[in-house]
Amino acid sequence: MERRHFLSALGLGAAAAGLAACGGTSDGGASDAGGEGGGVDGGLITIIVNDPSNPYWKTEGDVAAAKAEELGYTTTVGAHKGDTNTENTLVDTAISNQSVALIMDPANADGSIGTIKKAIQADIPVFLINAEINESGVAKAQLVSNNAQGAALGAQEWVSRMEEKGTYVELFGLPSDNNAQTRSNGYTTTISQYPDLEKLGEEVADWDRTKGHDKAQSLLQAHPDMQGLISGNDEMALGAIAAFKEAGVLEDIVVGGFDGSPDAVEAIRNGELAYTVLQPVAQFAELVIEMADDFLRNGTEPEQEKQALDCLLITEENVDKMTAPFTYTE
Repeated sequence: MERRHFLSALGLGAAAAGLAACGGTSDGGASDAGGEGGGVDGGLITIIVNDPSNPYWKTEGDVAAAKAEELGYTTTVGAHKGDTNTENTLVDTAISNQSVALIMDPANADGSIGTIKKAIQADIPVFLINAEINESGVAKAQLVSNNAQGAALGAQEWVSRMEEKGTYVELFGLPSDNNAQTRSNGYTTTISQYPDLEKLGEEVADWDRTKGHDKAQSLLQAHPDMQGLISGNDEMALGAIAAFKEAGVLEDIVVGGFDGSPDAVEAIRNGELAYTVLQPVAQFAELVIEMADDFLRNGTEPEQEKQALDCLLITEENVDKMTAPFTYTE
């Protein structure tokens, strides 16, 4: 039996108005690509993700839009790029376009709540993916990766590669995203069980590859004898790898990632990244559309608002089962 895990990312622009149907452009617009009719009444589903430059978020939107169109809806995909003002504008557009549902990867665990409530007041049901908000009972559903499970999975592998001893640093994700703290807490819970592992420093790199490079460079200058780096996502880890290669020390440092991005998979194949943790983003991107469709057609409420899907460890031992970008086949 074949099991597939798809991952990646989307985002397409911070368009203020005129977001009409599926797809989008990197400069902030969105283009018409929906089919005729949609759902029960030919409705528009608006999908809002984070940043299109990260493949994780791109696939998130691509998969959700494809599933919605398969079910007969038209779609709009937009990107807030972590900015709550842009997110608010995109939601205003969704309201003015009379969207029948809103699928959103929230920009901020606290700052997005008011915007979401505005959509709900306009009778648009909201379904969240990838990141949670700090309030229950607002969105119909909040579907995320099991970040605590994934962090423990990755940290245990990282500890093994470190042979349970040595000095290390951490790259932390975007502070406004609860996933960053959940992963960091998971790393700490696991690593703290090994007294011969000493943490020398931590830097915030906002999920970004360039920032990961620069922060890793600074950490290396401050701690030239570091032996490991554990990262909240692949983009930051890949930036760190670039910095370590420039300094000629990569072979002496164990680097671990999180996401399962195509570049991370290639880095594992090249012996540069010890492992990554594959998130089931495409799985929950499809599932959230199915939930929205069931609600729109039948009035069926999700059985549980918050749902977490388990992650999968990818190393050199199973990396060849990544048969396509963000696709793991057993």
